[in-house]
Amino acid sequence: MFRQAKIAVIVPCFNESRLVGRALARLPEWVDSVVAVDDASNDCTAEAIQAVGDPRITLVRHSTNQGVGAAIRTGYRVALEQRADVLAVMAGDDQMDPVDLPAVIMPIVTGAADYVKGNRFLHREAANMPLLRRLGSGFLSAATRMASGLSIDDTQCGFTALSAVAARHLPLEHLWPRFGYPNDLLLLLAARGHRVHEVPVRPVYADEKSGLRPWHIVQILGVIARRCWQERALQASRADVRAQMVAPNVNRLLP
Repeated sequence: MFRQAKIAVIVPCFNESRLVGRALARLPEWVDSVVAVDDASNDCTAEAIQAVGDPRITLVRHSTNQGVGAAIRTGYRVALEQRADVLAVMAGDDQMDPVDLPAVIMPIVTGAADYVKGNRFLHREAANMPLLRRLGSGFLSAATRMASGLSIDDTQCGFTALSAVAARHLPLEHLWPRFGYPNDLLLLLAARGHRVHEVPVRPVYADEKSGLRPWHIVQILGVIARRCWQERALQASRADVRAQMVAPNVNRLLP
C-alpha cells in the first residue's frame, strides 16, 4: 500500500486505561509495528495495552513520568531500532481518526516531505473544536511560524509522521520532554532545512479530554524562546569554528 515502506505508529500514553485499548484496536492492518509508550501511568494503562493482544505492539514503560515529548522520543528510538521507514504518532486517548492516517503518511512515503502534521483547522469539521482550543492553538501556531519561518497553521496537533531519515539527523535527545514538544520539534526541523507539510485531519472531541491548559501556553512560549536562543547560539558557534579554520589558511597566503 505504501511502496513497501515500513510503517510504525508510536502511541504515547499516560493514565489512558479507559481509551487506549479502543485507540489501538482501531489501527489499520497495514501498520507494520506499534510502539506503545506508557509514561509511568498511575492506572492500568499497561494492562489495557497488553489486553489488546496485537502481536504488532511493543510496550515500553517509563519508570518515572517524563512527559509526552519524552514518550514520543522513546517511541521514535524503538521504531528506528525496528528499522521503520515512517514514524507516525497517534495519541492513546483516541482523539485521532485512523481514517486520516494514510493522508498523514503519504507525503513521507512519496518523498514530498520529511515531517507531516495534521491540521484540524483545514477539516470540514473544524467547527467541532472547542473555541478556547482553537484560539490557543491559533496563537501558538502564529508564535511558532514567526520563530521558525515555517508556513504551518496547527502546530499543536499531535497527529504526525516523521521520516526515519530525518529522525536520524535530529538531536532527539534534546527534544523538549513535556507540553511544547511539537513546537520544539518544528523549530529543530526548520533549523536543519527539513520540509514540513500539513494535511487535513478530523478533530475528535467526544468523550476524550484535552490535556492542554491555559498555563501551558506560557510554558510553550518559553519553549519556543529557548529553542530559538539555542539554535542561534549553535549557529554562532559554528561560524566561529569556520572562521578559525579559515584564518590559518589566510595567514599562510600573506607575505
